[in-house]
Amino acid sequence: MTPWLVSPLPNPRAALRLLCFPYAGGGASVFRTWPTALPADIELLAVELPGRETRFRERPFHRLAPLIAALTDAVTPHLQAPFAIYGHSLGALIGFSFAQELRRRSLAGPMHLFVSGRRAPQLPERSPMHQLPEPQFLDQLRRLGGIPDALFQQSDIMEVFSPILRADITVAETGPMEPEPPLACPITALGGLTDEKARVEELDAWQAQTSAAFDREIFPGGHFFLQSARTAFLASLSRRLAHLTAAR
Repeated sequence: MTPWLVSPLPNPRAALRLLCFPYAGGGASVFRTWPTALPADIELLAVELPGRETRFRERPFHRLAPLIAALTDAVTPHLQAPFAIYGHSLGALIGFSFAQELRRRSLAGPMHLFVSGRRAPQLPERSPMHQLPEPQFLDQLRRLGGIPDALFQQSDIMEVFSPILRADITVAETGPMEPEPPLACPITALGGLTDEKARVEELDAWQAQTSAAFDREIFPGGHFFLQSARTAFLASLSRRLAHLTAAR
């Protein structure tokens, strides 16, 4: 399999594959334990982006368009239909853009798109981070959560990790948003009640990106509700995936 994909629990007979895109700075290991919480007939495929974990020595992308082109070239030969897409924060933007690219190439798209912790892509960034000086940049990251406080105290680690985060956030904040027709697949937007990066109304704006069904669900917590409300979040995702396979 391509280095872009990791399957924590391979399932060649899966009824559905869930292609998962991590948040900024995250790698495929973010999703390592998820398969045991999902239906047994789902195979999770985690995307491993350049610059982290098993691909640490590769240069991370700083722009969305070349990332999506390289991703699509690498992943589509290994992605069996039917599949759904899940992405959190930056991962939501990449997953959405990947679905658009599949349509441009006249390739099979996802049955469903799950986006979490990310405002709709047509909305402008309210407080961009990618050009902040390093102290302010790290302070903003700390406020978002998701990174252990102890890590910020280890300057040698942050010296390596910070450029990867900045590259990812540059992708997230400078990605082109040329108007395109809505996707044909349903979209579910998921968010945290106190997430200032993706408020309820900004999640609801994803409805404009689909010509099919749309729904939204809010969980306790902030930007990283998928960690703080992990049990409830994965239970909801599991139910939704079970409905998808039952409807086939």
